Amino acid sequence: MDSLPEQTAAIAQTAPITARIILPEDHPITPEQIDRDALFVLKKLAHAGFSGYLVGGGVRDLYLGKAPKDFDISTDARPGQLRKLFANSNTIGRRFRLVQVFFKGGKTIEISTLRSLSEHDMDGPEEVLAANNTFGTLSEDARRRDLTINSLFYEIEKGTIIDYVDGTSDLENGIIRIAGDPARRIGRDPVRMMRAIRHAARNNFLIETETWKAICSHSDKLCLCPPSRLRDELLKDLYDGVSAQWFQLAYDSGIFFSLFPFYRKIFVKASDPPHASKNLLTRIFQTIDRANTLAVSRHIHRQPDYFLFALLLIPWVDGRWQLFSEFRKSNALFQLAAQIRDEIDRTIGVSLNLRRSLRQETVNLLVNLALLLHNKEANGWPKWLKRKSYYARAQLFYRFYMEALTGESLDDELLSSNSIAQAKTALPPQLAQTETVDKTHSAPKCKPSFSNKTKGGIFGFKK
Repeated sequence: MDSLPEQTAAIAQTAPITARIILPEDHPITPEQIDRDALFVLKKLAHAGFSGYLVGGGVRDLYLGKAPKDFDISTDARPGQLRKLFANSNTIGRRFRLVQVFFKGGKTIEISTLRSLSEHDMDGPEEVLAANNTFGTLSEDARRRDLTINSLFYEIEKGTIIDYVDGTSDLENGIIRIAGDPARRIGRDPVRMMRAIRHAARNNFLIETETWKAICSHSDKLCLCPPSRLRDELLKDLYDGVSAQWFQLAYDSGIFFSLFPFYRKIFVKASDPPHASKNLLTRIFQTIDRANTLAVSRHIHRQPDYFLFALLLIPWVDGRWQLFSEFRKSNALFQLAAQIRDEIDRTIGVSLNLRRSLRQETVNLLVNLALLLHNKEANGWPKWLKRKSYYARAQLFYRFYMEALTGESLDDELLSSNSIAQAKTALPPQLAQTETVDKTHSAPKCKPSFSNKTKGGIFGFKK
């Protein structure tokens, strides 16, 4: 049973509250800034007799003068009613049903029915990610959202912003605040901690005191969340362009050590000056940010997820196994690669649900980096190394590492090279310990099941 203070807080949050209505002349959002397909959805909802609101990150970004990535909509219409209203739609979600409306060019507008907060955050069962399938009111939907700055509604008919949680004040003052009681909201869904520090890093906002205390004291609760969800949230932060700021907040709050527990032994937080490994990792994040920003501006592909994971593990593998600081022959290097793979499989491979190919590609990059570092000559690398299939990708990884280590700027043109973007990262043959196939004596190709030279057919069917 909840304590008296918790019961009092629950009663206070479920009691009716009055929204603050911000008139068009008092906020910066105009209908012209809204995506036309989102406007189409809102107008069609209104024409059908339903209420529709632009919500969440779309309102937040427009208020801050940014271009939203998504335009999400909330309505009082139920999922079944939405499917009938929008023929080009689909229903998704397990815990709560969402309707996706599809438009030309692969664009998708997500519509959610207003939700209740009662059974999820107030008087429901004390469990992480409790069921949440109850429809609710506008005020309840606002208070069940993660952050106050994401709890605003914009309605197009009058052009007003509806604010139940004082989110506009937090936007004006640059404050990140979890809606409601931070400790209780985090206890129900620990991923809210990651979202709080993400938006603080992304917008250069300060995290409100009580919210920050709750994050620091509950950072170990991340292990209660589904691994695939943690992985997806982490990748958002790595590709966001502000991962260096994110890393500092994640480090200070303890979230980073919940995601990468093996770094606890590598970092010495009390050391003065700060530990060299932490400084190197900070510069690695800065290099990742610069590369991602450049890729987005040039409309080229960013580096794959295993590439970023390998970069993040550089201080760890060198701090634990001296992979880069000590020279090893091929056999010893292969044995060490197996140890690193086993450790990744046992730790973040499980806690972040990393696919097998990602884990192997990560190890390949790390081992190939060691080869490049230990075989570099005055004029570059020997010809035998340049002929390897993994050389192009390994060289790019080396350039990333050197920019973080020495400040030597990564060649921008190197990032744009299609050959490097598609290069293989396989282990060197002497490390992979696989048999070499003689291409001149390859196995004969099988004839098609139905061809002029096939007398019969297959499984009793004739040509």
